Amino acid sequence: MTMSVKKAMIFAAGRGERMRPLTDACPKPLLEAGGKPLIVWQIERLAQAGFQTIVINHAWLGEKIEATLGDGSRWQVELRYSAEHDALETAGGIVQALPLLEDNGESEVFLAVAGDVYADFDYATLHAHADRLQTLAEPGMHLVMVPNPVFHPAGDFGLVDGVLSLDARPRLTFGSIGLYDTRMFHALPRGTRRALSPYYRDTIGRGLASGELYEGSWENVGTPAQLQALDQQLKAR
Repeated sequence: MTMSVKKAMIFAAGRGERMRPLTDACPKPLLEAGGKPLIVWQIERLAQAGFQTIVINHAWLGEKIEATLGDGSRWQVELRYSAEHDALETAGGIVQALPLLEDNGESEVFLAVAGDVYADFDYATLHAHADRLQTLAEPGMHLVMVPNPVFHPAGDFGLVDGVLSLDARPRLTFGSIGLYDTRMFHALPRGTRRALSPYYRDTIGRGLASGELYEGSWENVGTPAQLQALDQQLKAR
């Protein structure tokens, strides 16, 4: 297996409003389930899958994230931190972190995941997709889709023969696990608030977005009740 993609980014800048009051004094990715902070589950999985450099963006209580996780050496990875004064949303966060994602300014395909998602997904399976993306003349993406959860019944995009579609039915929900090409974000000025949604629609519309369906354990932990349910599920294992 070639290990071309070695960098990952964990989005950890959100305020976690629906998690209050738990997030008043603790950043959401540090909330624990199954005896570990949510973000640590992600770091461990990424490390096991061969990702060596993990960039973490943060805004709310970011110093606590850095103090808790340190330099990453206990997981045999290098953690790099991208501090945002105010959360810049996902695309804005990627642009802010580009100097940490690109070494010597060279474009890279990287994996991005959410710091508040728990999934048993094997990130090592994405290396082959990353190799393919690196050969494309134009920047593409590969998104991991999941069956629509109760809180998002309408889904996001269709999936036909491994290619994402804006129109196809049924629609699936984006699982906050995606491969992206840094070239996609070079035109956006640093410090700009920008969501990833327009990038998804544009790339899918141009036929440059592949996808897959993952039906294993996946939780987008948005409320205290969801956190408690995940905690009980993990402790029962």
